Amino acid sequence: MKHTFIYVSVIFTAACIPACSGNSSESSDAGSQQNNDAGDSMDAGADSGSDSDSDSDADTDGDTDTDTDTDADADADASVDAGADSGGHSEGGPWIMGYYVGYQSTIYPPEAVDFDSLTHIAMGAVLPNEDGSLDTSFYLDAVSGPVLAEEIATCASNADVIPILMIGGAGTVTGFRGAASAANRDTFISNILSEMDSLGYDGLDLDWEPISTEDESVLLALAQQLRSQRPDIVLTMPVGWINANAPGVSDFYADVAQYLDQINIMSYVMAGAWGGWQTWHSSALKGHAATYPSSVSSSVDAYVDADVPAAKLGVGAGFFGQCWAGGVDGPGQDTAGAWIAAVDSQMSYTIIMDEYYEAVSFNYDADAEVPYLGYGAGHGTHNCTFISYEDEDSLAAKCDYMKQNDLGGIIIWTINQGYIPSAPAGSRNPLLKSISETLHAR
Repeated sequence: MKHTFIYVSVIFTAACIPACSGNSSESSDAGSQQNNDAGDSMDAGADSGSDSDSDSDADTDGDTDTDTDTDADADADASVDAGADSGGHSEGGPWIMGYYVGYQSTIYPPEAVDFDSLTHIAMGAVLPNEDGSLDTSFYLDAVSGPVLAEEIATCASNADVIPILMIGGAGTVTGFRGAASAANRDTFISNILSEMDSLGYDGLDLDWEPISTEDESVLLALAQQLRSQRPDIVLTMPVGWINANAPGVSDFYADVAQYLDQINIMSYVMAGAWGGWQTWHSSALKGHAATYPSSVSSSVDAYVDADVPAAKLGVGAGFFGQCWAGGVDGPGQDTAGAWIAAVDSQMSYTIIMDEYYEAVSFNYDADAEVPYLGYGAGHGTHNCTFISYEDEDSLAAKCDYMKQNDLGGIIIWTINQGYIPSAPAGSRNPLLKSISETLHAR
């Protein structure tokens, strides 16, 4: 899947960002909803297994667990077991980490964020340059981006939520490779730690996408050195979902886990009109088969089987949907002539509820534990005939699964997309509330 970034530049100044209160959840209608066609936004793993091979067919039987040179002094600081005390949790419970990105800030301004339903918030994004320098515009500009990032960190800290600085994202792998190389790693680490401290963040999210075999030793060395230099920060890393027809996971993930607090599976956009596939859901909890070989449970099993500790493993929830076009109207159908017409920011939960949802078209797949909308003809701006998405029930099911399997927590891409500004106060973040209420009351 190619990721194209189209985002609206929003100008912030210190004077125009309202101060948030410690409990700011849904306190205002700040920010009008907009159709932010940010395209296939930055959180990837979308079409991939752990090697982010977006074109892998359903019948692929290749082993993604390829040999890699991961020695890189991997045992030098093995005594520093990241998350040994907390496992990245807040107050000992499962983590709920929501991604918040600058280009969606107008649809979910800082004062509207439901911090009471979060344990961590990941602000996106600082982008690595090949020489180890940083782009700190946060998809806005060099002035307003950092101002917004500092505001989010302040709001989070006031609400006892852990602020995490997201580094990278889909499309930044070239920058990461240069920045984390032996020649530039010291400079890169100095720069990101300085940025983290100056903006008031307590940790880093290493969003290296895709992670290929050639990257593993360099990424391992980066995580190891960060942990060695700053043993008390929170370190997290998102990883790709796993094709159930090729479930091998590299030893790298168990090796790097010792330096991380969280390893979070980006278990969304796990379907497409790919060779050998039938139509399927974006984020099925279970129910995968040979011709739609993806589910949250199969990806979790693959990582656990590769010795990634369950307590450090999180699952992903997308606050957006996938719009299929071309005549298909549900899962398990031939993809010939069908395609994904819209995803992520183009198909946010807010947009689905406002422009696409109708009771007569609603279905719930009990085998996969997810809802979908099916239409007899093209519907809405993108002529959708099948929309896969999340609702309160599917997210509650994922959270129950997490608890039953002693997993560490959940990430959300992105909390901006689940906000319903027109809803009554207390009901504007229904998906986030479902997760929080199922996992724990704060």
